[in-house]
Amino acid sequence: QVQLVESGGGLVQPGGSLRLSCADSGRAFRISTMGWYRQTPGKQRELVASITSSGSTNYADTVSGRFTISRDNAKNTMYLQMNDLKPEDTAVYYCRNYYNDLWGQGTQVTVSS
Repeated sequence: QVQLVESGGGLVQPGGSLRLSCADSGRAFRISTMGWYRQTPGKQRELVASITSSGSTNYADTVSGRFTISRDNAKNTMYLQMNDLKPEDTAVYYCRNYYNDLWGQGTQVTVSS
C-alpha cells in the first residue's frame, strides 16, 4: 500500500509559483521529520527542505527565501510552497518520511517559458 503521495506538480513559467502537497497515510506522521527532495536525470537526489515534528525547518541555500515548507498534522500532510521559480528548479520532487524511511513516488515540476 502506498503511504506517501505527492501532488501539485506541473508546468509553470519562470517567476511563477506552485504548491506541492504530500499526504501521509501512516500512523506516525505527527512524530516524523519530513522532507522534500528533488532529482533530475543523471544527478544525485538533493535535499530541498525539511521540517521536524515540532516545526523546525531547514532549507537548501538554492531555495532559501523562495520556498517554504510547512505541515498540517491534523491532515497528515506536508506542503512546499515554491515562489519565484527558476528553470534550474525543474526536477522530480519527492516527499520523504524520515521516521519510517519512506519515499513518495515523486511529482514532476517543470519551469519553462
